[in-house]
Amino acid sequence: MEKICSLVRRCVEDYDMIQPGDRVAVGVSGGKDSLVTLTALAKLSRYYPKPFTVEAFTLDMGAADGRQRADFGPVADYCAGLEVPFHLISSEISHIIFDLRKEKNPCSMCAKMRRGALHNAILEAGITKIALGHHFDDAVETFFLSLFYEGRLSCFQPVTELTRTGITQIRPLLYCGEGMVRGAARRNNMPVVKNPCPADGYTKRQEVKELVTELERRYPGLKERVFGSMQRLPRPAWEPLEHRRRPLPEEK
Repeated sequence: MEKICSLVRRCVEDYDMIQPGDRVAVGVSGGKDSLVTLTALAKLSRYYPKPFTVEAFTLDMGAADGRQRADFGPVADYCAGLEVPFHLISSEISHIIFDLRKEKNPCSMCAKMRRGALHNAILEAGITKIALGHHFDDAVETFFLSLFYEGRLSCFQPVTELTRTGITQIRPLLYCGEGMVRGAARRNNMPVVKNPCPADGYTKRQEVKELVTELERRYPGLKERVFGSMQRLPRPAWEPLEHRRRPLPEEK
């Protein structure tokens, strides 16, 4: 985790993500990305010169299509080991989307409902900053998704101010590749929860992920160049402070 913590700190500093006294909620889905984000921020909070605290928020999506609810007990135990408060939010989002509405393309609506439930929960807790587990590969794939399906050169931002709610979203894992994240989760025995979504693995994002993987084999370094181009253009809010561009890690 030392390498990831170092890269997370660089990303936090490059985009001025954390201020003294911040309470930072981490959206913990139970996947490897969110668990690594939580772990890195919990460790960083112990020595970072700007004091801040971390809390974990997990949204229980409920059950759909006869499937069982996900078991987040191991995640709660893991948070206790990190000395991080754990909040479990109950919902019936899966039932609504798959059983009642029977959505054929559920991802957009699901994301909107999940975001709304999570934001309401952190606001009720008096928190206005949330860390999301999007990493380097997510950013590159989102860039291609926007290009292919929307005809735009676009991507989510490292820091996003949501003016309607007053919430600030930060993405401190952006300098970490998916392979690095997967390795850290495995080596540290993180309690990864299997995604119970019926649409898991059958989305446009998965198609783009596979395409980018193939392109990377043919054109080594493609992902790093795409990520670097977003910092250099720069896309809105993508240029690091002091015009620095950090070298990206190798995936190990």
